Amino acid sequence: MNFSVLISQFFPLLINGLALGFIYVLVSVGYTMVYGVLRLINFANSEIFMLGTFATYLVSTRIFKFDQNSHPAHGGKLFLIIICCLVASMLTSGVVAMFVELIAYRRLRTKGASRLGSLISAIGTSIALSEGVRILTHSIPVRAPRVLNKFNVFEIHGVGLRIDQLLTILAGLIFFFAVDRFVNKTRLGAAIRAVSMSEENSRLMGINLNRVITLTFLIGGLVTGAAAFMYDTTYEQTAYYAGFNIGIAAFTAAVLGGIGNLRGAFYGGMALGLAEQFFSAAFGAQWKEIIVFLVLVLILLLRPNGLFGEAVQQTRV
Repeated sequence: MNFSVLISQFFPLLINGLALGFIYVLVSVGYTMVYGVLRLINFANSEIFMLGTFATYLVSTRIFKFDQNSHPAHGGKLFLIIICCLVASMLTSGVVAMFVELIAYRRLRTKGASRLGSLISAIGTSIALSEGVRILTHSIPVRAPRVLNKFNVFEIHGVGLRIDQLLTILAGLIFFFAVDRFVNKTRLGAAIRAVSMSEENSRLMGINLNRVITLTFLIGGLVTGAAAFMYDTTYEQTAYYAGFNIGIAAFTAAVLGGIGNLRGAFYGGMALGLAEQFFSAAFGAQWKEIIVFLVLVLILLLRPNGLFGEAVQQTRV
């Protein structure tokens, strides 16, 4: 244990924790949105994230012809690449999320299958997606090219804030704020909240359940795709198993904040990202994944309703 590093490296750990936390926040929104409507955990969301990282990689390497020896882009070309990679990642994850709802959930839901059946279907879809990518990539991790020159934008107490970290934090704030405003201030958002309260009453009020549920999966997939782009930009690597640890951490963040609570997902993601950085610095990087499981176990034992104290069966998006 090395607690002195927490003092000497406080600000670098804080910045890294915030950047990682926003990735967790956006992925946990994918879990939260689906749970708020269907009361089911979409375990395929981790693979939706993984496919988004590969979409970012493919756009930068196949369309813009970047490789490990390429120099980072600048100016208008850099802006174009970032926008294209972001859009490709979001669209890929959003479309896959809608197909997951159509294949793994809808038919079972219309047939009145139990939630356990839908959960097993989601796990099967997750395994199928992961194994499919593993076969296509021959189980070899992919190193993404550096498109963005990672310079320090400014310094805080002698600690540089890199451009990729700033991009992740700002974009994470924007995307989360947009989803929060959409759910709470728009007509379609009101329909999502109505379905989360009562499917039967929503149907009687003329709400198209299939449309609302598909929209919910789409929104969750889009923000998960945005997180995938940020992950690729920051860590510059991906693999068929890339979504596993991120998915577990994001699910833990959702439970920590109160599963089904959109704003709870924000605070849970932030708390978990910071906890990971500080605990792994004090106890060693090998404890990073273990910390996530410890947080999950502790929150389930001590406060299973999450930090916001809402009963799970009454949680609303």
